[in-house]
Amino acid sequence: MRLFALRDYRRLFGAQVIALFGTGLTTVALGLLAYDLAGPRAGAVLSTALTVKMVMYVVIAPLAAAYVDRLPRKTFLFALDALRGTVVLALPLVTEVWHVYVLIGLLQAASAAFTPTFQAVIPDVVTDEAAYTRALSASQVASTMESLLSPVLAAVALTFLSFDRLFLGTSAGFLLSAALVLSTRIPDARPSGRTKAWDKAAAGIRTFFGTPRLRGVMALDLAVAAAGSIVVVHTVNHVRDGLGGTQSDAALMLAASGTGTLLAALVLPRVLDRVAARTVMTTGAGILTGGTVAAVALTATGLLTWTATAVVWSAIGVGTALVLTPTGKVLRASVAPHAVPEAFAARFSLSHLAWLVTYPLAGWLGTAAGLTVTWSVLAVLAGAGLAGALLLWPRHEGRGATAGLTAPARDRSALVKAA
Repeated sequence: MRLFALRDYRRLFGAQVIALFGTGLTTVALGLLAYDLAGPRAGAVLSTALTVKMVMYVVIAPLAAAYVDRLPRKTFLFALDALRGTVVLALPLVTEVWHVYVLIGLLQAASAAFTPTFQAVIPDVVTDEAAYTRALSASQVASTMESLLSPVLAAVALTFLSFDRLFLGTSAGFLLSAALVLSTRIPDARPSGRTKAWDKAAAGIRTFFGTPRLRGVMALDLAVAAAGSIVVVHTVNHVRDGLGGTQSDAALMLAASGTGTLLAALVLPRVLDRVAARTVMTTGAGILTGGTVAAVALTATGLLTWTATAVVWSAIGVGTALVLTPTGKVLRASVAPHAVPEAFAARFSLSHLAWLVTYPLAGWLGTAAGLTVTWSVLAVLAGAGLAGALLLWPRHEGRGATAGLTAPARDRSALVKAA
C-alpha cells in the first residue's frame, strides 16, 4: 500500500507538517521578541517562556494521550489549531513580558495536546500494519526536519521581513492546518482497554523506566537538552550583543546548527544499516559534550568569533541528529505493537522533561553569572547524559535491532526494517 495515496492520511500529514513548522518559526520569532522587550535580559525572558512550554509538554501530553479516546478527535484537532493560530496572531501585539508567558502557555498547551491526539488518529486512518509503521516513521522524520529547517526558513524570511511579520505567517499556517484537519475523515476513537486515564498515561512511562535501552535514551535526551539550550536560549543575545549582529544574523546562526543536523540526518540512514544505534547515539552525545566544552573554552578566552560560533553550533547540530534520528527506530523495536502509541506519547513527555531542567538553567544562570559559568554547568550535564547512557544501555543490546526483545517487539522491528 502506498502511504501517501491515502487521502485522509495525506491531509493529516500535511496538517502536522504545517503545524510543526509553525511552532518552529514561532520559537525563532519568540527569541527576537524577547530581545525587543528585554534587551540584555532576553535570555532570561526566553528561557522562562520555553520553561512554560516544557511544563505544558510534560504535563499536558500524557493527559491528552489518556483522554484522547473519549474526545471527538476531529473537532479537538481543529480547535487546537485554531487556538494556536489565534495566539500567535496576538504575540506581536504584546507590550509586557508577562503577556508573553500567558500566550506561550496557551500556545504550548495546545501543541502538547495536538501531538498525542494526532498519533492516536494514525492507526485508525492507516489500517495496514506495514503502512502504519511507515506513517510513524514519516511523523518522526517530519518532527526532525522541522528542527532542522525552521531556523533556515526563518533566516531567509527575516532577510525580507521583520520578526512580527513572521508571527503573522505562522498564524496563517496554523489556520491552514486547521482547514486540512476539517477536510479529513477521522473515525470515532476506539475505547482503550484501560478504564482509568492515569493507567493509560502511566503505561508508556513505566515502559521507559523498565527497559534498559530506553533508560539510556532518556539519559541521551539530557545531553541533547544541555547542548541545545546553549543554541536556543543564548544565540540571539550572543549574536546581537557579543558579535554585534542583526536579527537576520541571529537566525542564520541558528541555521548553522540546523545545517549540521540536516547533513548528519542525510548520511545516517546508510550508517544505521551497518552501525548499531547505541554506537551512533552515544557518539552523538560525545559530540554534544565536546561542543559544549569547546564553547566554554572559547568564551572563557574571548575567542568565540563568528566563525568559531558557527563551527561549534554546527557540531551541536550534528550531535543532535546522531542522537535523535535513530530514536524512533529504537523505540519501535523495544515495545510490542499495541504499546507503540503509548510509548511515543511517553517519549514526547519525558524528552521534554530534560529541557525543563536546562532551559531555565541556561536563561536564569546566564543572566546572573554569564555565559562561561552557565555553559560550564551545561557541559557537565551533557557529559552526565553521555555517562548515564553508557551505563544504563547495556552494550550487548546495541549489537542488533532485536537483541533481547520479546517476540512481538521482534515482529515490530522486522516491519520497521522491511519498511
